[in-house]
Amino acid sequence: MGLSYFCVLMHLHYTTADYAVKHIQSNSRVFIHGSAATPLTLVNAMLARAGELNGVELVAISTFGDIHWKRQGVSDSFYLNSLFVSANVRDWVNSPFGDYVPVFLSEIPRLFKSGVLPIDVALIHVSPPDSHGYCTLGTSVDAALTATKTAKKIIAQVNPNMPRTHGEGHIHISKFTAAIWDESPLPEVDYGSKVDDVSLQIGRNVAALIEDGATLQMGIGTIPDAVLQSLTNHKELGVHTEMFSDGLIPLIEKGIITNEHKKVRRGNIVTTFTMGTRKVYDFVNDNPNVVFMDVAFVNDTAVIRKNPKVAAINSALEIDLTGQVCADSIGTYQYSGIGGQMDFMRGASLSDGGKPIIALPSVTSKGISRITPFLKEGAGVVTTRGHVHYVVTEYGTVNLYGKNMEQRAKLLISIAHPNHREALEKAFYERFRK
Repeated sequence: MGLSYFCVLMHLHYTTADYAVKHIQSNSRVFIHGSAATPLTLVNAMLARAGELNGVELVAISTFGDIHWKRQGVSDSFYLNSLFVSANVRDWVNSPFGDYVPVFLSEIPRLFKSGVLPIDVALIHVSPPDSHGYCTLGTSVDAALTATKTAKKIIAQVNPNMPRTHGEGHIHISKFTAAIWDESPLPEVDYGSKVDDVSLQIGRNVAALIEDGATLQMGIGTIPDAVLQSLTNHKELGVHTEMFSDGLIPLIEKGIITNEHKKVRRGNIVTTFTMGTRKVYDFVNDNPNVVFMDVAFVNDTAVIRKNPKVAAINSALEIDLTGQVCADSIGTYQYSGIGGQMDFMRGASLSDGGKPIIALPSVTSKGISRITPFLKEGAGVVTTRGHVHYVVTEYGTVNLYGKNMEQRAKLLISIAHPNHREALEKAFYERFRK
């Protein structure tokens, strides 16, 4: 370590979490850094001020870890206005003390910059400063980059376990209102370990659609990882995705992902956040081949479409017989969010040789058909029937593009679970053969 490094450390005075969050005032809007970068120590110290603060609005995209929102008094002091809903705050969002903002992931930075949702305080989780005083936003650049540029105050959780990532997510310590040192492990999730026979068959069906030289976008969950496990015989693939997961690493190590045919940042993997196990966090650490960019860029349809053969693989909770895709709610219960699904579905459809793909199991864990005559009452449409193209289940693949309503219904019934096809055919005749 040189003298300059020690000079940087001398100018960054760490404090306690309890003291750092005293910079948050009543009636503030507070941005919470998300996914693996959720600053849990700061968040829980802030929530511990319940009863002391009033009218604090929390804005988050996707959070992981044990957030103590059920502690006494939190609902009286804090309101969660979520831009995407994760499991750890799902019941909070669906309570009288929280809500959900339907928005494309690509447009969240604009909410902050335009003043629609101006940020007073940003709670962020960063890698330690380098010799020049620059930390990085680590695993999640996404909308956190814009939040830090527009927030009046920035409170940082500096963690040696946070990978130092390349790209746009650099922030100088001079921007911090307060900082704490925290060595907590990052939250982990292993999607690959959850792949079962159904997911693997869906993965094979999707992989059959993907051509050599394609540019991949993978959504969150088990099915995208099952697709990656099924691409071992492909060649010269590229990656331009909102999320980078463990499943990509074997394909990179085997030379299957080369990024040589991409038009946007050729030779590099482009992403905006990563979520997975420690293996992927270590992989992206100081790796110049993985470039973390602002989500307004990564998920911009005009940028996505520049890449060749974009294969956008996303999942859904249910799809009706006309092709309307619900991916964010179970009836009126807000389960997740719009996220980047529509950004990439549209971008892929406009890409030269692109394929927007919705992949889902034919039934739920309780055996209920995910292909339905009608979406549940109150369900949200994330991908419209005008945007949907390929739909894949373990029973096959259909392409709804250019098909009329009756044709779509027949195609979707053909890939439904056999136990439900008779009921779906009955619904088809009631609707189209009156």
